[in-house]
Amino acid sequence: MFQRKRPLVGQIKHQNLQRANFASMLIQSISGIRGTIGGPAGEGLTPADIVRFGAGYARWVKSATPDRPRVVIGRDARLSGQMVRDVLVGTLTAFGVDVLDLGLSTTPTVELAVPAEGAQGGIILTASHNPRQWNALKLLDARGEFLNAAEGERVLAYAAEPGDAALVDDLGQIQFDHAWMQRHVDHALSLELVDAPAVRAAGLKVAVDAVNSSGGVIMPMLLEAMGVEVVRVHCDPTGDFAHNPEPLPKHLTDLSAAVEREGCDLGISVDPDVDRLAFVCEDGAFFGEEYTLVAVADYVLSRTPGNTVSNMSSTRALRQVTEARGGAYTASAVGEVNVVAAIEATGAVIGGEGNGGVIYPTSHRGRDAVVGTALFLTHLVRSGLSASALRASYPEWVISKDKLDLPESGVEEALAALVAAHPDAEVNTVDGVKFDLPEGWVHLRRSNTEPIIRVYAEAETAEAAAALGGRFKEELAGLLAVRDLA
Repeated sequence: MFQRKRPLVGQIKHQNLQRANFASMLIQSISGIRGTIGGPAGEGLTPADIVRFGAGYARWVKSATPDRPRVVIGRDARLSGQMVRDVLVGTLTAFGVDVLDLGLSTTPTVELAVPAEGAQGGIILTASHNPRQWNALKLLDARGEFLNAAEGERVLAYAAEPGDAALVDDLGQIQFDHAWMQRHVDHALSLELVDAPAVRAAGLKVAVDAVNSSGGVIMPMLLEAMGVEVVRVHCDPTGDFAHNPEPLPKHLTDLSAAVEREGCDLGISVDPDVDRLAFVCEDGAFFGEEYTLVAVADYVLSRTPGNTVSNMSSTRALRQVTEARGGAYTASAVGEVNVVAAIEATGAVIGGEGNGGVIYPTSHRGRDAVVGTALFLTHLVRSGLSASALRASYPEWVISKDKLDLPESGVEEALAALVAAHPDAEVNTVDGVKFDLPEGWVHLRRSNTEPIIRVYAEAETAEAAAALGGRFKEELAGLLAVRDLA
């Protein structure tokens, strides 16, 4: 029987800190600002928004250092990247911040560069898996990690009020360094658990779909350094995305076809800023985004036993693999900053998210598809298995995703009543409510971006997962209706 579990002490609890105008497609949060580029005045992410938010970040980073701060920036290849970069760099220097510009880069590359360069912060210009019309500013602290809630709120407060720009003698300076993607690759290959000679000896052939962004540069760079023959699929970094950039099976038909046509051992897909990683097996079947972290964690745990972390909406397979290796598993609130906080609190040796995000703290505490790929390839060749056989070696779980309209009130009371109705479940309330049951789990939480309650469930088959989620959704809807009538 599962036992009730108290929330992790020190865990950053989920907070609905989004400030969004959904009609205009502009969203501000503690982690940055994102929106669509262009369109009618007052809608989307405008140069004025970039200036306002860039100035807020500049004032925040200056408040944390007595000297003139230095900030690392890098961008993915999306079409608006250079424009956003120009506006942002002008703003940062106008407020007396020095800038180290990495040019075309990736999120994990910038995360590595910030502490290595002794910078006081970093900004990545990317809307991650969002379509081509989107862009965003993702904010980092001096450790190269995303801002926590308190830091993000301070940036928002600074951005909401005008501040004094620097005098002419105090304007920031700009430096350029376009060698950091190569340094990132070198860093990945230097990790103790990465065995490039073993991968080279295996003579692998791998197809890569980088959706015509930065991954089209760094992923072939990594693979060729490991002696892998590379088949390029959408690797021209023009920013003109060849398909929806989220690495899901329905978007990766070109990659699957290339794997089968070219007789590849594996297919690799990354999103535009290279922090999410998905695989296609040698038969063209999807390895499963959820199982990217499971496979990499299995390998890391086999060499360095310890604890693991993933967010609450990630597969149970990680918990099973962790416990089979003698470690303890922790479920964090949804969001990379929360996963990182739990990794620090538990001393986990590996963590991440079920969306293909691998966080290997020996490297750095951020999702990194470059490091994840190097570890996965080492695991694959050392196992002696094909990609499909490796996938089949892990417990089979399937996640179902559903939603429920968010009422104006009564949600917390209804969730509390739902918890009381399931006394035999292991309950985690760090982020919404998650019910762990012998047959699977159900996670209900408010969405950050829509007026809905997300209902995620996992079971051993798609049908069972849908039924389990549907049952809890129906129970919650009934409780909400009762309270509405009252």
